[in-house]
Amino acid sequence: MGSGMRVGSGMRAGNVLKLPQIKLHRLFLVVSILTVLLSCGEQSTANAEPGPTRAFDFDNTEYSVAIFAGGCFWCMEGPFEKIDGVKEVISGYTGGEKKNPAYKEVASGSTRHIESVVVLYDASKISYEKLLKIFWRNINPTQDNGQFYDIGEQYRTVIFYRNEEEKKAAEASKAELEKSGPFDKPIVTRILPFSGQFWIAEECHQDYYKKNPVHYNRYRVGSGRDSFIEKHWGSSH
Repeated sequence: MGSGMRVGSGMRAGNVLKLPQIKLHRLFLVVSILTVLLSCGEQSTANAEPGPTRAFDFDNTEYSVAIFAGGCFWCMEGPFEKIDGVKEVISGYTGGEKKNPAYKEVASGSTRHIESVVVLYDASKISYEKLLKIFWRNINPTQDNGQFYDIGEQYRTVIFYRNEEEKKAAEASKAELEKSGPFDKPIVTRILPFSGQFWIAEECHQDYYKKNPVHYNRYRVGSGRDSFIEKHWGSSH
């Protein structure tokens, strides 16, 4: 009976044998396409070569400054810029030693910079503590190897403090989140002193959510960021 089954359904058996190969091939194609569509920065405009980056001038701003790293910096601009009292959010690179790092260098992980944002805000309208709450609600603070789809130290979550007041506020907010937050895993977001320079990212990355809304929203959904925020906080960006 065993040999009869093989002979009697030879053509179908051949098709069955080929089917997994076809499915695997299609799966590979889908994964390849998604890799291109979902990656933070994998866009023709994002891969442009607009010239060297420049350092942010902390001494010549009339507003208070906060610095956060929440994974792909595209996804950290909108949540802050929509808040009354926030004047501007600037994407850039923090941490590494190389001067004027380019996006491709940072994305490769070779410069040890971290994708970050500078938040310029009016302290008379919004507090640093409020900014911390917005930050926590837009990241996965339990992921240590990056953020969502983007893996690597360049996508780690960090609160960079510039004085003792910010350090104490950051530590207090982290402790509160650990005690009463909606997570069943340890909070691994780092709280580090800011040092060196904040290198302003290339212009094509600034306000990316406004310039390229279709790709931006596709990335947010595909990366899993929106579903994570929805699950733990009940709403997304």
